Amino acid sequence: MPPTLQSPEIQAFATGFPITLLHAGVTVAILFAAATLYVLLTPHKEIALIREGNTAAAVSLSGVLLGLAIPLAISLKASTSLVDLALWGVAITLVQLLVFRLVDFILHGLPKRIQDGEMAAAAMLVGAKVATALILAAAVSG
Repeated sequence: MPPTLQSPEIQAFATGFPITLLHAGVTVAILFAAATLYVLLTPHKEIALIREGNTAAAVSLSGVLLGLAIPLAISLKASTSLVDLALWGVAITLVQLLVFRLVDFILHGLPKRIQDGEMAAAAMLVGAKVATALILAAAVSG
């Protein structure tokens, strides 16, 4: 074997890269599972609305993805195992679902407003999601 393939750096990469791919794959799976759960539990149908050209629904769903991805990315860094990562994923998803309910409570009729294409409501939801995501990310990182 050539000496460059036996270097400690190459050996460390060969050992660590499959684990990195596994953890990243699990995190992406958690992101999609959480986003799917979110879409199923919210009263409006974001995907159908987006297909119809509803910009507010697209902005809203983008906020959901960011709101989930930011703390998941930090938990990927902070977690010591896949179980730890999965637990944080569940906690993050639950908090983000609660944030939707809180914004709905404040704005009264958030799902209908998004269905009607109201960008102000979608922007407020995105702001709440991203703000919560940043706080969760800081909490997860310790």
